[in-house]
Amino acid sequence: MLYHLLYPLREFFSPLRIFGYITFRAANAGVLSLLLILIFGPQVINLLKKYGIGERIREDLPHRHKKKEGTPTMGGLLVVIAVLIATLLFCDLSNPMVQILLIAMIWFGLLGFYDDYIKTKKGHPEGIRKRVKLIFQFLYAIVIGIILYKNYGPTSSITNLLFIKNIVIDFGYFYPVVIALVIAGTSNGVNLTDGLDGLAIGVVGIASATLAILAYISGHAIISRYLNVLFVRDAGELAIVCLALTGASLGFLWFNAYPAQIFMGDVGSLTIGGIIGTTAVLIKQEILLILVGGVFVIEALSVLIQVYFFRTQKRRVFLMAPLHHHFELKGWPEPKIVVRFWIIAVLFGLFALATLKVR
Repeated sequence: MLYHLLYPLREFFSPLRIFGYITFRAANAGVLSLLLILIFGPQVINLLKKYGIGERIREDLPHRHKKKEGTPTMGGLLVVIAVLIATLLFCDLSNPMVQILLIAMIWFGLLGFYDDYIKTKKGHPEGIRKRVKLIFQFLYAIVIGIILYKNYGPTSSITNLLFIKNIVIDFGYFYPVVIALVIAGTSNGVNLTDGLDGLAIGVVGIASATLAILAYISGHAIISRYLNVLFVRDAGELAIVCLALTGASLGFLWFNAYPAQIFMGDVGSLTIGGIIGTTAVLIKQEILLILVGGVFVIEALSVLIQVYFFRTQKRRVFLMAPLHHHFELKGWPEPKIVVRFWIIAVLFGLFALATLKVR
């Protein structure tokens, strides 16, 4: 809104031209979302405590998690609202890609909110059935596929390849399925990673900062041509949303760091996964997302491997899955696991950016 209100006045007051720069608006979006959470975080925590919206610890988790019983959850709603406000204030709302991300925030925000509501108030610890979640994710993918095709034509279904220049993949009519797999995989990856204090939100901050750089590059005709990546019209604005998510992640980490005062719940993990996955789809970096969200991929793979070997060979590869619980049972302190996973996330992000030049 600030962009639409102030930028048109640049002819009368030249300093307002600065609102035309994506980097300026992205930085402000990040700072605003950070401040919003730091300011309103304590009130939200007290409100959640007042209404008894607390985490229910599963019986199969390591014993040290029992002390977290009752910690306020659904704090991810604070992250979503902060990102939404920053997006509405600093983005060009006429941009189709920004509109798609707004749809993602609302769609997955409502889905995650209902999932948390069922868990905390209806006494169903499993929440919404996985099949129902997948149906909603596929419906979202179809909607996004239609919007992309309407605005960007047949080229909307192509994507970049790693390490190879001037060659792209066209998924054609299967693209909605690809979108659904990316979104579902990212959402589930974030959700599985959200098992230790500060772990998921720290990795989200690193991944979203990396995506902000990739979005800016993809939307810049000269830089994208130099790096031999697909130029995606309108993609630059997504850097603003990504940095808003980075700022919100840092703000939430202030309260979610060990020992956590609040958890983000499914309203956070589902929505954040939706934002990250959708951004990767929009900037044509679905494949590179494997590196950008490398920690999420590892966590998800550890679960798949554990389930496969247990069902086929009746044995476990890890002491417990996802992987961070394996290290817990090995005796690693929780903060050490979290920081080491953050370090790995940073390395994945740097490697993802380095691949842009290795073509």
